Amino acid sequence: MPDVRQIAAEIVGREGGFVDDPDDPGGATNHGVTIHTLRRLGIDVNRDTRIDVADVKALTRKQAVEIYLEHYYTRPGIAALPEALQASLFDMYVNAGGNAVKILQRLLTDMGFPCDPDGQIGPQTIRAAQMAHEAAPSHLVDAYGIARRNYYYAIADKRPASRKFARRKDGGKGGWITRAEEFISPKYHLTEAQHRARVAAWG
Repeated sequence: MPDVRQIAAEIVGREGGFVDDPDDPGGATNHGVTIHTLRRLGIDVNRDTRIDVADVKALTRKQAVEIYLEHYYTRPGIAALPEALQASLFDMYVNAGGNAVKILQRLLTDMGFPCDPDGQIGPQTIRAAQMAHEAAPSHLVDAYGIARRNYYYAIADKRPASRKFARRKDGGKGGWITRAEEFISPKYHLTEAQHRARVAAWG
């Protein structure tokens, strides 16, 4: 696995710059860090005693990397999981918070290594992940990536406003799907035809 700081920098690169999309529940975002995250963490970027969109715009790539390392990798305990899983889980945690862990926990349970889907990386989840990795070392990362992809499609199924994140205007794979597939072996990537069939019901 690459150095975790390198992974954080790559995540920042994937997230892009400032965006304030009304269809994104996260609100104003810069380098993937939302205004809600800055407020939750009490980070007043421009030190004007209030945390607002100006702080989101002022956030630097370096600051975003530090936020990711501390609050999306170290504090959640991702380092305790099998190394092969860490990059994908870290990327997903930035994108979906505790749901990234719940996806893993449900997958582990389905694989026969039960753990509670509480979104927390505790001893039970760590042990289940270790056992699953020992049992299927060449499949666990792909299985998690596929579960991520399914999660994104399911969100878009339920929330039409989010469909543009899973399907481009031309019908191809949207950012959510291509992001998940960055962590899946090419042989498990959906073909364009399979993707279009998956989203056909969206109209």
